[in-house]
Amino acid sequence: MAETNFNYLLKYIIIGDSAVGKSNILTRYVYEKFNEEFQSTLGVEFAAKNAIIDNKIYRIQIWDTAGQESFRSITRAYYKNSVCAFIVYDITNRTSFENVKTWLDDIQKQCPQTTFLVLVGNKIDLENKRQILYEEGASFAEKNNMLFIETSAKTGKNIENLFVKSVEVINEKIKEGYYDLKNGNCGIKKGNEEGISDNNIVLNKGNTTNNKGGNCCYYL
Repeated sequence: MAETNFNYLLKYIIIGDSAVGKSNILTRYVYEKFNEEFQSTLGVEFAAKNAIIDNKIYRIQIWDTAGQESFRSITRAYYKNSVCAFIVYDITNRTSFENVKTWLDDIQKQCPQTTFLVLVGNKIDLENKRQILYEEGASFAEKNNMLFIETSAKTGKNIENLFVKSVEVINEKIKEGYYDLKNGNCGIKKGNEEGISDNNIVLNKGNTTNNKGGNCCYYL
């Protein structure tokens, strides 16, 4: 199977307040890089990476959305047809945790009911500045039927595990027949035995605001 081929295509979104580290979670996972300088996402940014689970290749399309209220109308359009949503807060910022409920409400209004929700407490490298206890995050996640994990995009701690664990859960749900893969609304595109490649994905040109350049993006 060629490197660009994959058995399942998954659409992920990353949401949360500005400056909680959403973009660095994406770049750490996909490119193994971390940007020390904060730069706000303008609209939506995109990257993709393969994960192999049960000898199947899952290609994860990751959409990183802006946290500012001024971009909310743009980013909400990308919530639709997502199989997984990461809601990220900064463990050193109480307000970002308090706003998780608002982000969760947004997701529940815009995303399919089958969307797998993950609560992510980022910046655990700043343990000495922690404002939100691990137990607080875990309790919120349990009450709202979410997977919970704390990460550090700076050191890379739990970043790989964050994505792999979420794909493992989705993989099990696929085997259980949880998703309707025929209607195309669950955020999953299925390939054949040979897999599908990037060449089979439609390009949507010019409809994404991206502060890192480029004029097209993949979508499901």
